[in-house]
Amino acid sequence: MSEYIGFASAVVVGLLVVLIGAGGSILTVPVLVYLFHLSPVVATGYALLIVGTTSIISTLSYIKRKMVNYRIAIIFGIPSVTAVYLTRRFMLPALPDEMFSFGEYVITKDAFLMLLMGVLIFVSATTMVVVKRNYYDEEELNLNSFYYTRMILIEGLVIGILTGLVGTGGGFMIIPALVIMCNLPIKTAIGTALLIASAKSGIGFLGETATNADIDYELIFQFTCFALVGIAIGTFFSDKVSGYKLRHLFGYFLYLVGAVILGKELISL
Repeated sequence: MSEYIGFASAVVVGLLVVLIGAGGSILTVPVLVYLFHLSPVVATGYALLIVGTTSIISTLSYIKRKMVNYRIAIIFGIPSVTAVYLTRRFMLPALPDEMFSFGEYVITKDAFLMLLMGVLIFVSATTMVVVKRNYYDEEELNLNSFYYTRMILIEGLVIGILTGLVGTGGGFMIIPALVIMCNLPIKTAIGTALLIASAKSGIGFLGETATNADIDYELIFQFTCFALVGIAIGTFFSDKVSGYKLRHLFGYFLYLVGAVILGKELISL
């Protein structure tokens, strides 16, 4: 029964990816962990390929509508892609199975990754909820200055490390950064984030294959196929939905997802 719910959730994943440019990985990892009973380390690796595939397919419609800023994608993407590969290839395998201990309480690597994801989801949700509407309507900033280029590079590096650890495409962190920091219109931010996430997830999965030889490609293929159904539905409605309202509502949805993840992991300690 849990697998049927899991595949139904995959449709929602595709829907979120194409409409919002984020949320696919936020749902994918918990679904793989709690419904398909994979370990968080394995689930984060599988999510990279799933999110990478769905992101690149979703990006095509934004490219067609010229809603991708390639300059920002390159500046942000290069350090981010590099960081996520190195994180999956070297940092994650080097983490000890027991991360911390407080008396009789022990935080394992799996628990740490899920707790980290919960915290990142809460931070991202807050950003989406508090951002004012005028951020979505103003013109793009002139990013030719060294200051903005440097800040985008640093932002890409940090998000690359964090998303490499939790196995996400990072759209839920990339889009608020592009909207607030670069002042991109929301639809352009979504298209740009999807392009970055697809490259980052694909490269990150290459790092995963170097450390995990036993990958269930059949499950990944099935999950991705159901996500593609959601993408097809979302593409039809993408021009009919307000980007601002969608992100605002999604921010509250993220609070719920983050609370469930953190609550479940804290109770199990």
